[in-house]
Amino acid sequence: MFDSNPDKAFFDRASQFINVANEFNQDPQVKTGEVSASFMYSLTRYNAWFASTGFESAEQMQQKKAEMVAYYAEEYRKLLEGNMDDYIKNFDQYRKTQK
Repeated sequence: MFDSNPDKAFFDRASQFINVANEFNQDPQVKTGEVSASFMYSLTRYNAWFASTGFESAEQMQQKKAEMVAYYAEEYRKLLEGNMDDYIKNFDQYRKTQK
């Protein structure tokens, strides 16, 4: 499912999601960790819905659940590691533009 060579539209969509999260971060009553948790929850909720579209019954989905969870967890891990490596490499540059 994940395209290892995403196009500009992919990054534009990702930036729009991040911009929404950043809007929540502007509220001093909301902790950044709370935004992150909501963001993660919404992604998992969306992925569960998306996964369901490939099945005709709950039973079929149940049979593939472990495989799907393993796939999404592995893809998340790879993307998270890549983004953390990017932040480590560019730490000073990225952090100077953040609150």
